[in-house]
Amino acid sequence: MARQPQQLLFLLTRAERLAVRRVQSVLDEFDCSVEAWRVLDLLSDGQGHNMTALADHAFLPAPSLTKLVDQLVDQNWVYRRVDPADRRRVLAHLTPRGMQRWQLLVREVRAEWGDLERSLPGEELDELLARLAEALEGRGTSARGAAGPGGVTPGRAERGVGRAR
Repeated sequence: MARQPQQLLFLLTRAERLAVRRVQSVLDEFDCSVEAWRVLDLLSDGQGHNMTALADHAFLPAPSLTKLVDQLVDQNWVYRRVDPADRRRVLAHLTPRGMQRWQLLVREVRAEWGDLERSLPGEELDELLARLAEALEGRGTSARGAAGPGGVTPGRAERGVGRAR
């Protein structure tokens, strides 16, 4: 029997909500939201990112992201600089304190996620979810292969918490 779209949507939504609840339970100990953790995660690459990229990575609308980044700046975890390539844009970066905070949070979340991570089919699951995301975006892959160089490249958070980089 073919799976109904509502069944898949229910399973994905349930899994996402349970995963966020589990991560948030760890982040609560450090007075950090999942959205702030996602922002810190993206900025941890040291490249600096514009507000659109941060909003996409944190799954937040622009006004909410601006508020969140303001809070992260007030906490001295993030700073903003004008983009040298386009002076009309602003890039956000982690401060040294923000990098320390992100490293602590990642360590704690990975510790909590460890048992779950070992019980999942790791790369297989990542591949299936990436293929599903591509198909939903209208860029489906063949039945045999996952995304190629032009496919979706998930951020660290989407690749799976707890995996060594």
